Amino acid sequence: MAGSDFPKFEFPTDMHAFAEKSMEQARKAFETFVSAATQGVSGVEGQAATLRTGARQVVELTIRHAEQNMAAAFAFGQRLVMARDPQDAMQIQADYVKSHVQTLTDQAKELAAVASKATTPPAR
Repeated sequence: MAGSDFPKFEFPTDMHAFAEKSMEQARKAFETFVSAATQGVSGVEGQAATLRTGARQVVELTIRHAEQNMAAAFAFGQRLVMARDPQDAMQIQADYVKSHVQTLTDQAKELAAVASKATTPPAR
């Protein structure tokens, strides 16, 4: 079917408002989770004298990546909620997938470098 063959579809205003409210509630819940995780890392750091700097860096990087990925997912959800029609929604999805694959690739490289450095014994 050609792009112009799709029937006209608009999201109801109430659906937009509900979706926006749901996204905001999810964002706040996630921020609370990240805050608790960060405090947990700090608590472990204070209690475990043997926690190595490298392990802490891996954990902190993992949390930072999770925050970045969730922020991107929330932004995607926000854009998707505002889609004008199915074609717009498909384009938003395609753009997000392309961007997210690159982000995950970059994050994996960064995490591997930090983990490798953390597990390499210092030269004597």
